[in-house]
Amino acid sequence: MTVMETTATPVRTTTTSPTETATETATKTDVCASAPQAHPRPDGQDRYTISEVVAFTGLTAHTLRWYERIGLMPHIDRSHTGQRRYSNRDLDWLAFVGKLRLTGMPVADMVRYAELVREGDHTFHERQELLESTRRDVLARIAELQDTLAVLDHKIQFYGGARPAPERV
Repeated sequence: MTVMETTATPVRTTTTSPTETATETATKTDVCASAPQAHPRPDGQDRYTISEVVAFTGLTAHTLRWYERIGLMPHIDRSHTGQRRYSNRDLDWLAFVGKLRLTGMPVADMVRYAELVREGDHTFHERQELLESTRRDVLARIAELQDTLAVLDHKIQFYGGARPAPERV
């Protein structure tokens, strides 16, 4: 199992009318990525070198190797000469990790999340808790930034309404 592959078949209950309830089976797949993006190559032909991944992601080769070393980017395939070969799934994972980085999530929590994904379906709840905690942190930061923006708007309005004194001759 790779980092991106987990599935579960939870039961979802929906209300169809005030007196009826329908039960559906839904399949969840944790692909660990945001909205799907077009990949540079189709699946099956998706073997990228580390330099190609650097060009696609903007990450450095050092960062990619570090992610692999700490367990954030596990099991990268290798060519017969030992060169890393990344797949579209790896690119999806890196895009997700990039989003996690933007949230301010500590690297240790990102590694923990990756470990939980690898452990399988029974870790869904713990993964959800980790993401919800990060979401709360992001919302708190957004609130702080909104307060800061309000202060800036106030100052800009003050300076926009202030007339500079005429210069003395």
